[in-house]
Amino acid sequence: MSSTQPPRLDAHQHFWRYDAAGYPWISHDMPGLRRDFMPDDLRPLLDQAGLDGCIAVQARACESETDWLLQLAGQYPWIRAVVGWVDLCAADLEHSLERWAQASVLRGFRHQLQDEPAPAEFMQRADFNRGLATLQRQGKVYEVLIKACDLSAATQLCQRHDQHHLVLDHLAKPNVQANNLRQWAEQLAPLAALAHVSCKLSGLATEADWQHWQPEQLTPYLDTALHLFGPERLMFGSDWPVCLLASDYRTTHTLVDSVLHTLSAAEQAAIWGANACSIYGLEGVTR
Repeated sequence: MSSTQPPRLDAHQHFWRYDAAGYPWISHDMPGLRRDFMPDDLRPLLDQAGLDGCIAVQARACESETDWLLQLAGQYPWIRAVVGWVDLCAADLEHSLERWAQASVLRGFRHQLQDEPAPAEFMQRADFNRGLATLQRQGKVYEVLIKACDLSAATQLCQRHDQHHLVLDHLAKPNVQANNLRQWAEQLAPLAALAHVSCKLSGLATEADWQHWQPEQLTPYLDTALHLFGPERLMFGSDWPVCLLASDYRTTHTLVDSVLHTLSAAEQAAIWGANACSIYGLEGVTR
């Protein structure tokens, strides 16, 4: 990587030491995920894809997940940022955040909204909204993990919180198998119109038929995201190792790369890393 070029980053992946109780979302139809996935497993894949580092995103809903990811980032400097977990509804939220105040690599937080019994109602909770406002005041990114059916509620949430960057994960998980491109695009457009909201080009293949999907099924979703957000608010993310349910790392990388060839070199560099550096505040951060 040239010193004048932004790093090329995988802006969305996970690590874990697997145990069933800690990862209830890993169901019995996901046997390939029921093992450990660690930095030494990912590094060769990044190298093969010409990527310089990654952003590690929480996969467990507990503060110990944040602590563990920060430990990994301390051991592997190419983990350029951590998106951790904290209970945004907790009365002592600011106390929890204070204990991580010196962790410069901790750039944001995520809650698995999609796993709530009623995500749209959860996004209206007063305590959750207070917590999100607190994150924004402290300059932390919040990542919105939802399914497409909750895009309207997520748009209202993001309209209420415009003091810092918000990031939509996995294009809001469109129902690719139902071939609902037009409906998803119509629901996504109001959210994409919010200038403080960015989106990760990630997690698409696992929304299709894991065994039989074809690139031409997914590229219209990527093209639509390019149209709605523009290259200045998009980031590549592999969603490794979850992507392994439907694809290998190289194919996941190639799928996104295939829709970017019409963009300028600067626009491609933005999606491959410059946007992540800007959104997560990584410029000038020495690791």
